[in-house]
Amino acid sequence: MQMMTRDVLLEMDQEEDDDDDGDIVLENLEQTVVSSFGTLESQPDFQTPEFEEFNGKPDSLFFNDGQRRIDFVLVYEDESRKETNKKGSNEKQRRKRRAYESNLICGGLQLEATRSILDDKLVFVKVHAPWEVLCTYAEIMHIKLPLKPNDLKTRTSAFGNFSWFTKVLQVDESIIKPEQEFFTAPFEKNRMNDFYIQDRDTFFNPATRSRICNFSHKSEDLSCPNERYLLYREWAHPRSIYKKQPLDLIRKYYGEKIGIYFAWLGYYTQMLLLAAVVGVACFLYGYVNQNNCTWSKEVCHPDIGGKIIMCPQCDRLCPFWKLNITCESSKKLCIFDSFGTLVFAVFMGVWVTLFLEFWKRRQAELEYEWDTVELQQEEQARPEYEARCTHVVINEITQEEERVPFTTWGKCIRITLCASAVLFWILLIIASVIGIIVYRLSVFIVFSAKLPKNFNGTDPIQKYLTPQTATSITASFISFIIIMILNTIYEKVAIMITNFELPRTQTDYENSLTMKMFLFQFVNYYSSCFYIAFFKGKFVGYPGDPVYWLGKYRNEECDPGGCLLELTTQLTIIMGGKAIWNNIQEVLLPWVKNLIGRCRTVSRAEKIAPRWEQDYHLQPMGKLGLFYEYLEMIIQFGFVTLFVASFPLAPLLALVNNILEIRVDAWKMTTQYRRMVPEKAQDIGAWQPIMQGIAILAVVTNAMIIAFTSDMIPRLVYYWSFSVPPYGDHTHYTMEGYINNTLSYFNIADFKNRSKGNPYSGLEKHTTCRYRDFRYPPGHPQEYKHNIYYWHVIAAKLAFIIVMEHIIYSVKFFISYAIPDVSKSTKSKIKREKYLTQKLLHENHLKDVTKNMGVIAERMVEVVDNNLRPKLE
Repeated sequence: MQMMTRDVLLEMDQEEDDDDDGDIVLENLEQTVVSSFGTLESQPDFQTPEFEEFNGKPDSLFFNDGQRRIDFVLVYEDESRKETNKKGSNEKQRRKRRAYESNLICGGLQLEATRSILDDKLVFVKVHAPWEVLCTYAEIMHIKLPLKPNDLKTRTSAFGNFSWFTKVLQVDESIIKPEQEFFTAPFEKNRMNDFYIQDRDTFFNPATRSRICNFSHKSEDLSCPNERYLLYREWAHPRSIYKKQPLDLIRKYYGEKIGIYFAWLGYYTQMLLLAAVVGVACFLYGYVNQNNCTWSKEVCHPDIGGKIIMCPQCDRLCPFWKLNITCESSKKLCIFDSFGTLVFAVFMGVWVTLFLEFWKRRQAELEYEWDTVELQQEEQARPEYEARCTHVVINEITQEEERVPFTTWGKCIRITLCASAVLFWILLIIASVIGIIVYRLSVFIVFSAKLPKNFNGTDPIQKYLTPQTATSITASFISFIIIMILNTIYEKVAIMITNFELPRTQTDYENSLTMKMFLFQFVNYYSSCFYIAFFKGKFVGYPGDPVYWLGKYRNEECDPGGCLLELTTQLTIIMGGKAIWNNIQEVLLPWVKNLIGRCRTVSRAEKIAPRWEQDYHLQPMGKLGLFYEYLEMIIQFGFVTLFVASFPLAPLLALVNNILEIRVDAWKMTTQYRRMVPEKAQDIGAWQPIMQGIAILAVVTNAMIIAFTSDMIPRLVYYWSFSVPPYGDHTHYTMEGYINNTLSYFNIADFKNRSKGNPYSGLEKHTTCRYRDFRYPPGHPQEYKHNIYYWHVIAAKLAFIIVMEHIIYSVKFFISYAIPDVSKSTKSKIKREKYLTQKLLHENHLKDVTKNMGVIAERMVEVVDNNLRPKLE
């Protein structure tokens, strides 16, 4: 009996009862039973199990006889107590279930049905897999099992002599015993004696044989080992937040697919510790040196910034303003726009490569330790795919007929429609970003228009809440709200498109959904950051000839210090808000649902329900539960790497979030969700190439942020050209006069009618205003055209991008080449295991054959001797 049959039937139970496909599957199931054992009614040994009253202990993991272990639990509603408006549908469902359960029994499984204590309509069918069934399917599925204890050097602590310190971080070994390492080989029944079988009850771990979910409380029955409680106590409990994860027990209980996720998340969190330390150091460097920031002092100085009159940044309603009103923002900008930012950007380009390469090594170790190196797992088609296979085609390889859901033209049409739908929704995201831009422009005009006429930047409130700051903060919050709303919409859209695409296997389905969801969320989360970093303030023209959006809205300008601070604000709000919202949602949502469910069953809880029934009332994890966990972390990985040049504290925020995320996910899985069916997994799947793509893109984005978003390159050009006109006539390297050098002049008389602005009172005597650009002043033969300094800065920016990218990419290539994907020790273990497999299995088999041939030869000699000797005598 294959597992796919169960999936088909479970899917059929949710569909309409008169579905023709269901009749076909039911007929095939009944034919399978009849062909081997006659009719269902004539074979009482294979009838569906009768109801038995539960007489065991609530914590028991065994059948009522106390001997057979529960390996899986099926749940259904009793047809005789099920309300329906369709005539005969209950009988049809009963026939499907009987055929399904009969095939399970034919396959060697043992069933025991128990009616629910809390809801008499529910029936729990406990499933036990005997030793012979486990051995048979272990051989069919090529499951690797212990062959011999590992005689090579075991895992050692990465801290060497400091193991006494790391011991505090380990789980309590008296509670969760360390996993013994074995050499393994694919199981074969006819060579069972060659395997390391000391106890049949523990030879197959819980992830392989036990499919029941244990509720998170300590079992009072000592004969019932409760791995789930151990995980809750040593992994999910808040007091264990500083301890390492018991990955071996996670893998044994939940399976390799969930185990590899927590292994990756834990390793990513460990690597973030290094990035967070360097990021905090760079932040502190900028914070300590902010008072030594010459150009910030010039902005705040009353005789420099206080006397520079800036041109209006919008038409009609916006007034002229003094440069010193941006004093506080310029001080904050000195913290993030410093030399430490450049160092940190280069460091993160190397860090992300180290993380990916060392994770490959760690993943290779887990593949060996968890026996997934040569994972042979042939996936069957999804029930949704098989149900639509109506077209007959000739297989090019087997030259036999096979059924497919659609023809080649139909497949092309579906692909075209799916691609069009994805493009449409991406354009909708871009439209929402444009809406935020229009909001920025409109609100900036409102805030600017409400400035008092005698505003001089010294009011305690207005000193910090400038029009630029107010617009940036409110727009970032609105952008975050829109992002979270669109996430909910795009999640459903991506699932609908993937369902329409109809992938064949579950892996194909998850990979297709992964690419769509990541593409949607990439555009959704990062589009506003890309706009601020690379578009805002870049194409604004100059006061006499500004650039307009849609012919109506004047393009946004950056503060005199650039848009880097606004990008930092945007990242802080979106990244921090996303982390807080996701953690609250992950904790509150399942807890509230389970609380409501428990309240509904309180009145019926006259008896203590068994553990499987308690677990049934928990929330289902769903097939895509792990997918959303990966997606959340990959989006965070993008924030940490793509825009880290503007926010060195991003790794610290990610580190704190991930420490909580691991324990929240652990708590959620052990206490709030049903246990997922354990699955094998060799790696993290499609997320690995996605991270590699982000790592490559991160080098480009950080180089461009430093070059075009920050003011570092113009400052360096000014600093190194201290004695060259028009930069300055100083006799030593200095930043004095930098602000005055970066602000161009504009003649107020040259304003167009729509851009006159509303000047402050007392400023009528001024004939010029300043704006952020490198252009010739009025009266120059090439007035208002870009000057030579502009082209020098552009050349320096392009040169910086090319040099930085080539240096980092060269280092990345060298690191990738120098660090092998599989460590030397792991290679030795793999070779040793193959050698032992060859020696113990094949050579022992050869000895048996040789021994049998010797026995046969002796018997032949004896026969010949007995037959010929009388004749010779």
